[in-house]
Amino acid sequence: MKAVTYTRTGGTSVLNYVDRPISEPAPGEVRVKVIVSGVNPTDWKSRQGSGFGGGGFDEIVPNQDGAGVVDAVGQGVHGVEVGDRVWMYLSAHQRPTGTAQEYTVVPAQRVVKLPENVSFDVGASLGVPAMTAHRALTVSEDGPSRLYPGALQGKFVLVAGGAGAVGHAAIQLARWSGATVVTTVSSAEKRDLAIAAGADHVVNYKTGDAAAEIREIAPNGVDLVVEVAPAQNAKLNAAVTAPRASIAVYATNGGDTVTLDVRQSMTLNSRYQFLLLYTVGDKALEAARDDVTAAAAAGALEVGSAWGLPVHRFLLSDTASAHAAVENGVTGKVLIDVQ
Repeated sequence: MKAVTYTRTGGTSVLNYVDRPISEPAPGEVRVKVIVSGVNPTDWKSRQGSGFGGGGFDEIVPNQDGAGVVDAVGQGVHGVEVGDRVWMYLSAHQRPTGTAQEYTVVPAQRVVKLPENVSFDVGASLGVPAMTAHRALTVSEDGPSRLYPGALQGKFVLVAGGAGAVGHAAIQLARWSGATVVTTVSSAEKRDLAIAAGADHVVNYKTGDAAAEIREIAPNGVDLVVEVAPAQNAKLNAAVTAPRASIAVYATNGGDTVTLDVRQSMTLNSRYQFLLLYTVGDKALEAARDDVTAAAAAGALEVGSAWGLPVHRFLLSDTASAHAAVENGVTGKVLIDVQ
């Protein structure tokens, strides 16, 4: 079979397009014929040596997310069968077998049935972005631990950077759950994408007074912030959040050090919740897996320009260019057509 691998960390030049033998699934494992592989920032960061995806292997196949068809199951596997359409998450976490190959072997708990009405493109886009967004939307002290229609009814959610993949999924999941969604963007193009994703209100933080605009929308403050750039947005968050609000931080775009006004944060009883999908724990992963699948089945997590997340397609042999596109900050979702 064809696969993309690397044997040392570094830039895209370390990626090799090779022939590899097809592996047999061990007990508790599932082999999937990969149709579409999804690329996320964590994939190129792991390739460069961040350590988030796990390492210590002689040869690694990148990419955590993907969708395809079950090809074989190991002993003791229940819940999926040969021929099932599935989506996968954290495929390459602490393992050398990601989805940038024609067949991948994955632990059964990371293989999820894909509803019949959900495309492989959507399936390959669910893992890291949608599950991260789910966690961000369920950490509030006064909010739900699970998402479903009505779970966030009456809540104001602020999504920072609504044109990114996680921001896009957060808008969609928050709307599906009944929240009023406000998002911040940096351009008219990204404003259009956020509206297509379903945001109720879009604020361009470069052209006006973002705090005043958000306060006009949510006079009592927003209840939850899905935060991509905590260093730049700390003052804005303090100015627009309601008492007991939570700021869920899933990235550090533009700076790793955050300065907070402690007294103001104390007065608001603010909660900063930092999150990384690899370490959220099985309970949070299982909740995200189930709720994200339900949202996808309901048509709430579509991808493509019409839904605010342009898709950029690459062939498996051009995985290096796919990684480079994500690393260079392309707007939209990067997918690799494996089969």
